[in-house]
Amino acid sequence: MKGKQSKFHPLFPWILILPWVLFTLGCASAKGAKGDVYADKRMDFTSLKSMAVMPFENLAANPAATGRVRDIFMVKLLASGAVYVVPPGEVAYAASRLGIQAPWNPTPEEVVKLAGLMKVNGVVTGVLREYGEVRSGSAISNVVSVGIRLFEGQTGKVVWSASSTKGGVGVWDRLFGGGGEPMNNITEKAVDDLLDNLFK
Repeated sequence: MKGKQSKFHPLFPWILILPWVLFTLGCASAKGAKGDVYADKRMDFTSLKSMAVMPFENLAANPAATGRVRDIFMVKLLASGAVYVVPPGEVAYAASRLGIQAPWNPTPEEVVKLAGLMKVNGVVTGVLREYGEVRSGSAISNVVSVGIRLFEGQTGKVVWSASSTKGGVGVWDRLFGGGGEPMNNITEKAVDDLLDNLFK
């Protein structure tokens, strides 16, 4: 007596799994996402030999996060050897002396005054959009998203801006679990993305 033949096609299990896999891929946060980059084509970026990095705006939940990200950005910017970076204490003193209320979003006039007072060619501002753990179902990972603007000191005009997002819950995190990369690692990768775009 012959065995009973299955009513289902041999590919039936994959037909059920495929939509879920595609959905997972579509919903997964990009592990190495880069944001838009703007660069003024008329600007000679080699002329920017000194910069002041203002305190970053914090849109993330962690109140201490902007200080950490700003510190990493300043260290890597200085380590590039391309520019001199003014120490943060001097930047805070100058901003206070000029009465700048929102150092992460100065007016062109404030940028010009600040650059003149500190004798720098450029002023950098930043915004931290995300920093910390994200969860998708049972998967947990770390994410950082940061945007940077560079103002020319002489005119107060934005000559470069970029954003970068690193980390997030990816496909492998969803399938196999894991906590993702440490915050410091993905923060350094996001900053490297930004500086690569600035100095390329």
